[in-house]
Amino acid sequence: MTLKFVGQRTARMEGPDKVTGAAMYAADYVLPDMLWGRILRSPYPHARIVRIDTAAARALPGVHAVVTGAQFPCYAGRAIRDHAVLAVDKVRFVGDRVAAVAATTRDIAEQALALIDVEYEELPAVFDVDTATAPGAPAVHEQPKSYAGAFSHPQEPNLPNVCAYMRWEHGELDAGFAAADRVFEHTFHTPTEHHGYLEPHAVLARVAADGRAEVWASNKSPYMLRAQLAACFGVEPTTIKLHNLHIGGDFGGKGSQMEAPVAYLLARESGRPVKLVMSYTEELMAANTRHAARIDIKTGVRNDGTLTAMQVHIKFNGGAYGAYKPLPSLNLHGADQAASCYRVPAIDIHSTVVYTNTLPGGHMRSPGAPQTIFAVEAQFDLMARALGMDPAAFRLKNVLQPGDASPTGAQWPTVRAQQTLEAALRESGYHERRGKEPNVGFGIAMYERGVVGGDSSCKLELAPDGRVTVLLPIGDPGQGTFTAVQQFVGETLNVPPASVQIRLADTDGLPFDFGVGGCRTTYAIGQTVLQAVAALREKLAPMAAEVLGCAVDALAWEGSSAHSDGRSVTLLQLAASAGETVSAQVYQKLGLFPDAPDTNFTAQVAEVAVDPETGQVTVRRITSAHDVGTIVNPEGHQGQIEGGMLMGLGLAVMSEHRMEDGKPVALHLGDYKIPCIADIPELRTVLLERDEGPGPFNCGPIAEAANVPAPAAIANAVADAIGAAVMELPVSAERVYALLQHTRRPRAA
Repeated sequence: MTLKFVGQRTARMEGPDKVTGAAMYAADYVLPDMLWGRILRSPYPHARIVRIDTAAARALPGVHAVVTGAQFPCYAGRAIRDHAVLAVDKVRFVGDRVAAVAATTRDIAEQALALIDVEYEELPAVFDVDTATAPGAPAVHEQPKSYAGAFSHPQEPNLPNVCAYMRWEHGELDAGFAAADRVFEHTFHTPTEHHGYLEPHAVLARVAADGRAEVWASNKSPYMLRAQLAACFGVEPTTIKLHNLHIGGDFGGKGSQMEAPVAYLLARESGRPVKLVMSYTEELMAANTRHAARIDIKTGVRNDGTLTAMQVHIKFNGGAYGAYKPLPSLNLHGADQAASCYRVPAIDIHSTVVYTNTLPGGHMRSPGAPQTIFAVEAQFDLMARALGMDPAAFRLKNVLQPGDASPTGAQWPTVRAQQTLEAALRESGYHERRGKEPNVGFGIAMYERGVVGGDSSCKLELAPDGRVTVLLPIGDPGQGTFTAVQQFVGETLNVPPASVQIRLADTDGLPFDFGVGGCRTTYAIGQTVLQAVAALREKLAPMAAEVLGCAVDALAWEGSSAHSDGRSVTLLQLAASAGETVSAQVYQKLGLFPDAPDTNFTAQVAEVAVDPETGQVTVRRITSAHDVGTIVNPEGHQGQIEGGMLMGLGLAVMSEHRMEDGKPVALHLGDYKIPCIADIPELRTVLLERDEGPGPFNCGPIAEAANVPAPAAIANAVADAIGAAVMELPVSAERVYALLQHTRRPRAA
């Protein structure tokens, strides 16, 4: 099929507003009589609140509300509501919310916080998954299964501080290990990581005397936030209107309620609009993060490199609360993808999310996958070297072939894992260049990713002058949905994409939408928009049939025209004759996962150089090969790939949100390291397009494809360069130097 607009390099429609400052973000909104809200946070990782005295704060001129958890014991969360809006009896991490104030200025609000006197009784705390799950460990939550939305698995282990547990098993594990010539067991660790989005969380709330509320928030899922606020405060969702806004970066971090419940409560109690804007110190102290993880893997393999069985135990550090995890199972997508690009006849995956007295873990760009893939791919390299095999040959021997099921039993219609891996190896020069320079290493990793769905809605309007407007229920944190919608509508109606206007609806303006995330927006919103085009044509069909003098079922639609017996009439002509705007609204109920699951493969090869004197790692090149469907916008598509690779590079070599006794060490971005322009290596991309894909015009996912395998590929490249196993991320200069010193120690006689 020849496409006119889909597949063309298209300018981002919201780009000019964002680069000129015209775009309005949550922190930019101001309402008459608005107050400023501020939050008093815990200095302790675990403590009982003995007493709170707010009298001096309430007496401060300019203060209009002071609220505590004892007054308002409300609990919020995406799936499980285990995080009190303000601590009711205990604080569970450094940065936990203790009290909040609303005042006429931000400075007065800060003064009021300083006047609140809190007496704490410190309690024993747990900071890592091993300590938290040890017998007799201090309980982060006394009765974690008592919270609304708590999840229990029938096979859940009897351990302290379990937030959630999931298990995936397929094949005969004992037989698989019995068939192995060798069995390898290793343990890997990955760190807590912050998203590093540009826009800190902000929220503005107004609650009227009749209880109706309006909220402007840095949130990518307004309908979900509306439901969370309603459940938290025991009101009907229809009493709360969420305004859809521009979002300044997300990567998973803008999907939770964050401080919206606090702003709602302050606005309700003060009777005035209240705005809360987190500083970046607060972001690093209190915002949800990527989960740190401990991954234990036991793998059986024959002497020729054939995998026979794998058992994976993952413990994710969930932090103090599960409230920031959206899935009802409270677990992380990605754990189930262990070795999913390879043939493993028998697999048993255990994933446990553990409560600790640290920052609450949330979703961050394929939330559990970088951790899992790093461990699996690092162990593959260790096994290959132990067997005397090249790491590439080991993977090529085990990579999925057409017709193979995934290790957990998924049967995908198209499997192009080997072609994708071979393309990455070829483009990177792996076979020709590896081993040719001292202290230079090459590493490989693979990932596969499908789309998710979730209910969606939109409205299409055709004005008498021919203008086409699409009303959408979600914002665009940067993935390019608005532009893709313009291209879809332009392609379907044969109008220039730039002429298609996009307008954001608030939650009163359209039915429910699941929100941005999980590689769903182009897939789900795209389908919904095409359904709206079909509904608009159906609405105009009687008018077109009358003009053409034919029956409705004799009409044929092509682009922007209806045809019958050699005659045609355009939508523009129909709209003009209608004399008013014609609209079609669609609400599409999509399952969270497509009925016919498909996936796309990614293979990456990293090349690094290591300074043997300092341990400094320089990433020279990342080659990323992608099995893709139709590319809607090549410019945006490539941006997703390169941005993902750089985010993966951050986790690989520098982005570690370190804690000391539960307190974040870095409290500003000068100390918390993310890649900058000076860190960008040569980036090479290979695209293997195919005519199949789950989305409109056969498009597929790309947003989370490049960031997941990059940490594993880079870590394996470092291990290749220094001749030592890398078992922990990030591979900072300090860690690499320690590994080099260990390998240089003289052997005992």
